[in-house]
Amino acid sequence: MARLNALCCKDVRSLESEMPGCQYICIDVTCAMEYARVMATRTEVVQLRVSPAQKAMLKRRARRSGESLSGYILARALPQEQSTFQELLRDLAEEESRSHVLAALHDFLTELAPGQFRNAVHDAELRGLSPVIQNYVAAMVEQASNRSGVEPPGWIRQVTPLEEPFFTTAMRSLRLHLLKSAPVPFKRRNLFIDSGIGKRV
Repeated sequence: MARLNALCCKDVRSLESEMPGCQYICIDVTCAMEYARVMATRTEVVQLRVSPAQKAMLKRRARRSGESLSGYILARALPQEQSTFQELLRDLAEEESRSHVLAALHDFLTELAPGQFRNAVHDAELRGLSPVIQNYVAAMVEQASNRSGVEPPGWIRQVTPLEEPFFTTAMRSLRLHLLKSAPVPFKRRNLFIDSGIGKRV
């Protein structure tokens, strides 16, 4: 990878020397997705065209923050919290670990500062998830938005509420309790659970 980066930088320097009158300089940025503390392998290259002045400014800011130029740009284009949220959504497709992932998603949403929360949940890829899980995620995010004082993201309005009530227990004796205690964002989606954001069991 170090050799590849060196070759990319060499190609950019060659381009600059061959085209001295060109207004823009190409910066190569390797792309990656992070989940929790595990860094995925970076295999793809994105080319970003900037002016010489913009490139110099980015290099100064990256140097001040102690990051590489590509790392500085990537961290701001794809904040870690956004990558973590998307990875959690992908993990929800695995039925055998779904309860653990929902618990991890709950903890993740409750620990974010308002600005981080807004960045994290701005977009959501829900394709491949069942209607129940899509509504569960939408309700969690809506409730967490209310707790954080942040406007809920627009995508939650695109998730169609369930047509039939869904209870998280098969015990009929508990259903009256769930009808009363389920948080409002879940009730609106015909989901009846015993606890929501901020009160996990």
